[in-house]
Amino acid sequence: MSWTTTTLGEVTDLKRGFDLPASKRVSGKYPVYSSSGKTGTHDKYMVEGPCVITGRYGTIGKVFYSSNSCWPLNTSLYSCDFNGNNPRFVYYLLQTIPWSEYTTASAVPGVNRNHVNLHKVTVPDKITQDRIAYLLDSITSKIELNSRINGYLGTLCESIAAKACSKPDGALSDICIQVTDKTSFDSTDIETYVSTESLLQNKGGRQTASSLPAAGKVTCYRRGDTLVSNIRPYFKKIWFASNDGTCSGDVLVFRANEVSNAAYLYSCLRQDSFFDHVMRGAKGTKMPRGDKKQVMNFPIAFRCDESDLAVLNSVVEQMAMNDAKSARLAELCDALLPKLMSGEIDVSKVDLTQLNSHLSDC
Repeated sequence: MSWTTTTLGEVTDLKRGFDLPASKRVSGKYPVYSSSGKTGTHDKYMVEGPCVITGRYGTIGKVFYSSNSCWPLNTSLYSCDFNGNNPRFVYYLLQTIPWSEYTTASAVPGVNRNHVNLHKVTVPDKITQDRIAYLLDSITSKIELNSRINGYLGTLCESIAAKACSKPDGALSDICIQVTDKTSFDSTDIETYVSTESLLQNKGGRQTASSLPAAGKVTCYRRGDTLVSNIRPYFKKIWFASNDGTCSGDVLVFRANEVSNAAYLYSCLRQDSFFDHVMRGAKGTKMPRGDKKQVMNFPIAFRCDESDLAVLNSVVEQMAMNDAKSARLAELCDALLPKLMSGEIDVSKVDLTQLNSHLSDC
């Protein structure tokens, strides 16, 4: 196993992405990436995969990977040139870059690619790169599997809610409230704070927030509440809270009037028809926000069949368990990453077959 010190630009040359106004996008099979990740699709692509993408302006430090051809937006930096290195290894390498050292101190943070391409990195031989990427992929693939399973389970929840609401006899305000309890920003915790940025698009749940508020008030939420981003509702960001915590004022917190209806409430709010309803009352063009009063007029069925409610409770509980497993695996991956990328852990001594066997039980 041999390691070489070089520059990031010699490993993979990061380039600026391409303009593509939302008004000119045509839904297609090619993913579109911004600095915060996948933001839709287009019928054309600008670069062939595999491709690594990270933020140039806006959200800095998050790294994304596209196996297929895609369109990186101009708020991102991308590379498809790996100079003989393992593309997945490069993806993990970018996660170890101290992006804050290359970020401009302005209202909208930005990264100068010419500066970051000069960053010194130490990389191993190709065989070691392959083993490191395989080990980390074994963990992240399990996280992705849990996410896909939760997607299927979430669709099941929506189906049950749609059946119950096919003959609405009430409004959202009949079964829940919008939580307005506030506390000071200095009581927030990075593990439980939810921002609009930390809620994932297309009903993907949540990830750890990248930062905490530095002033003002935040909203308090409880385990069993449903949190929905009120900015750009068409992104369909929603999460069923598995713990108590705090969130941004731009995140709506819905609490069922009856605890037994929490899973049913979440399922109703997951429906595309709910987000369509919010958009019909949204105000603003560039960054529309839902009307908090209009949101509560969403038509629903006041009650859900008892047998269906039992299924919803079981499904939502399983989704929470999958999220908890993924969180533990993500912590493991975060702990291993710097040790593997520095050579502190000799990956040649890791039994990758045995590792996969253990992960299959997670």
